[in-house]
Amino acid sequence: MTFLELGVSKDLNKGLKEMGIIVPTKIQEEAIPLLINDQIDFIGKAQTGTGKTAAFGVPLLSKVDPKKTHVQALILAPTRELGQQIAKQLFKFTKYTDKIFTESVYGGEKIERQISRLRRPTHIVVATPGRLIDLIERKAVDISKIETVVMDEADEMLSMGFKKDLTTILNTTKGYRNIWLFSATMPSTLNEIINTYVDKNAVRVTIDKNEAVNKGIDHQFVVGDDLSKLDTLTYFLKTQKNSRGIIFTKTKVAARTLSKQLKAKNYEVGLLEGEMTQKDRDKVMRAFRNKTLQLLVSTDVAARGIDVDNLAFIIHYQLPDQIEYYTHRSGRTARAGKTGLSLALITKAELKVIRELEKQLGIRFSQIR
Repeated sequence: MTFLELGVSKDLNKGLKEMGIIVPTKIQEEAIPLLINDQIDFIGKAQTGTGKTAAFGVPLLSKVDPKKTHVQALILAPTRELGQQIAKQLFKFTKYTDKIFTESVYGGEKIERQISRLRRPTHIVVATPGRLIDLIERKAVDISKIETVVMDEADEMLSMGFKKDLTTILNTTKGYRNIWLFSATMPSTLNEIINTYVDKNAVRVTIDKNEAVNKGIDHQFVVGDDLSKLDTLTYFLKTQKNSRGIIFTKTKVAARTLSKQLKAKNYEVGLLEGEMTQKDRDKVMRAFRNKTLQLLVSTDVAARGIDVDNLAFIIHYQLPDQIEYYTHRSGRTARAGKTGLSLALITKAELKVIRELEKQLGIRFSQIR
């Protein structure tokens, strides 16, 4: 299948091609023709790293009328990073089309600056829920005429405590509007929102469980004790030369300790944890994207919305508490058709967790050394 066969315009296709997006992924193949051609509500369940931004972004851009200057679509995202990244992608997709203006708004930046940007013609707003509510209350943005609301990583928005904000926003979008909801997992709290706000005849697409964890990921584990973990990690990193990756811990204390230990061993490492200021977080992410840093040590909460291309590996220094987190973590590698490695450093007692992950996610782990 090509994007042209899915109904994507030549101009949009040219922009995608330039970004190296040539063969549609499974979710793109399923979603794009439906969303371009029909006025429908849509629920798509697909993992991180499966090309969801183009799956909703391309149809959204196809539906926007550049001649109308009001806000026609709203994309809600859990984190500032994801919001910025979606806006950047949409900008690149439209390189050869009529000008479509997208504005990204989020907490952690002066609201006045965003208000002045929103005074310009804006067709699509990408927002984190809390900041959007602030802007609505200040009458800085009008979302009453929007035709489409996209909720990206809806499960993450709920787990970050945005439920009340989401219901306020969905109640504010008056009149007839379609909701396109994309999520890696479908927790019961999400069903409540779906039952209240999404059309009961919504089209549901699930990229099935066997494909949920990206096929390009090689899942491995090493058994040892907690004392030997750092040695095992540094041994592994030596084999990786200049490859880049993210190392996950369960707690911020463990993340801080590990990043100090790796720095002492002269690794170029950045730290991401929940209590950092937005400014420090941006600085670390900028350095990681620019390849000044080879490694990131991160907690699950801090890693939300991170999207960096060409990561060779993910290391689970501590296994996560929830199965969904394993999927979110490992989905940071092997993106856009590439391959990658997900390595768990575990104790003997955690072998049962590995077996449970295999069963639940339909994957196979191989044990090394």
